[in-house]
Amino acid sequence: MKAFLKIGLPWALSLGLVFYLGLQLGSRTSELQLGESSHYHKSEIPNKPKITSSPSENTKQQVKENSDSAKSSNSKIQPSPPLPPNLIRIMQGSGIIERMGAYLDAVRAMDRSNVQDVVAAFEALPKGYGRHLEMKLLMRSWADVDPLGALAYANEVLDEKSERRFGVSEILAGWANRDPDAALAWAKANNRSENPEDNPLLVGIIKGLAETNLDSANGIFLSLPDGNARWQASSFLAQEYSKKGTQEAIRWANQLPKEDLRLRETILGQLASRLARRDISGTAQWVSSMEDDKASRRVMDNLLTNWVSQDVGQASEWVTALKNEDQKTYAMKQLTARWSLMDPVSTAQWLNQFPPSEKLDPVVGEFVTRISARDPEGAVGWAQSILDPSAKDKAIKKALSAWDRTDPKTASEWRRTNGYLPEK
Repeated sequence: MKAFLKIGLPWALSLGLVFYLGLQLGSRTSELQLGESSHYHKSEIPNKPKITSSPSENTKQQVKENSDSAKSSNSKIQPSPPLPPNLIRIMQGSGIIERMGAYLDAVRAMDRSNVQDVVAAFEALPKGYGRHLEMKLLMRSWADVDPLGALAYANEVLDEKSERRFGVSEILAGWANRDPDAALAWAKANNRSENPEDNPLLVGIIKGLAETNLDSANGIFLSLPDGNARWQASSFLAQEYSKKGTQEAIRWANQLPKEDLRLRETILGQLASRLARRDISGTAQWVSSMEDDKASRRVMDNLLTNWVSQDVGQASEWVTALKNEDQKTYAMKQLTARWSLMDPVSTAQWLNQFPPSEKLDPVVGEFVTRISARDPEGAVGWAQSILDPSAKDKAIKKALSAWDRTDPKTASEWRRTNGYLPEK
């Protein structure tokens, strides 16, 4: 109830005021200038052309004609009709679900005759990141009706720090779904980046194409240089390729630039996070076939995070059977870190299968770290099995420090017996 009085009630009142003024003003032209607009109605949308690597002269001319038509139509704006019923429902709705449902209905029915009404409903919302969902709905629908007008609004009205980039990206994504050549031409012609090749506007194009033409989106992505645009676009492609299945996602991952190690590590981690939730076995086969590097370790991390929560016994059997010794050591350490938080006793029983070795030292050290707070005496015992003198001393001191907090007398006795004097 308090949240409604602080947030919901002011929003509802502001909506009521906006639409009441709209009703009273009636035939007056709205003061909000929506910028240039396309001359296409929804019913007049041309057939979607295939994407090209660079805008054709016809596409450039089309964008110019759209702009010229928009300028000539500004003087012919018709008076806004009475508020449609779905917008009236927004004002009268008593709950957020009712209001959001009405807003969704209004956006879905958006056309050139009610653009300003829907925009007014959006502007009545509190500004900032809290209205990104509503903005996405508005910009995607507006892009179908008048992408140039929507872009003009985003660039002139939306806050540059918190909303503009998101709004422009969603408009370009919606436009690319319908008319990719025109959207791409606009993005290239309006790039204001200091590095022209690192065009942030192409992120929206790739996002939209990834939803309808994944190969075309990937083609543009692979043509981007190392920079922010490629980083931002990578997450959209990882999301869409993961939906196509493990093998298709792996095929795409193998195309990534080998020299960009940081990007490859990030994208493979994103893919693994999604694939492991759907296909544990396929993801396990993938990582076991990879070289032991940072990218494969990111895949391993995401695989084990999902696998431990589902079937830790099966996960431990898989890790035990790994052939690559470096990969196995890393996998054991990560499995131990996760499993010991759930069941330290079973983790200890599993670790006891392996004889002490320098390869096992970091795994045991991880186990000591994880159990020190709950069982410092047991942690000290495990630390003593570490072979490397430096790693062993570090692990023992870590366990003793935890023991001092729970039972300082017994910890002190152990120090005297084993020759570990407290540090001054």
